[in-house]
Amino acid sequence: PQETGLRPGTRAFALNRVAAEKRGRGAETLACWWLRLHGWRILARRARVPGGEVDIIARRGKVLAFVEVKARATEESAAMSLDAWRLRRVIVAAERLAPRFLKPGDDLRIDAVFIVPRRLPRHMPNIWHG
Repeated sequence: PQETGLRPGTRAFALNRVAAEKRGRGAETLACWWLRLHGWRILARRARVPGGEVDIIARRGKVLAFVEVKARATEESAAMSLDAWRLRRVIVAAERLAPRFLKPGDDLRIDAVFIVPRRLPRHMPNIWHG
């Protein structure tokens, strides 16, 4: 986790967490619009299952994508924030949610969208090859 200097259980920590949650939701909304503009249909947002969660589930043609959204100050920090632990949670969610959304003949993949200030969103397709 990022060091904030704030201790869990304090009012400042709780307010910081609320602000981070709001930024995250805003980044996900921006990523949804970006994907829609590029022909994707959003099927679900913030899908949670035991052991994992995924920010966006989207479809374009025969491609079903489970999309993780990362908003950071730089593209490098966004990419670095998608560590093995977070990616594993997306993979678990994709495995458990796929039967609900997958159609015969579909390609399934895990994508990322990086949101960086003063830049267009960057869609990184197929970030995991399992």
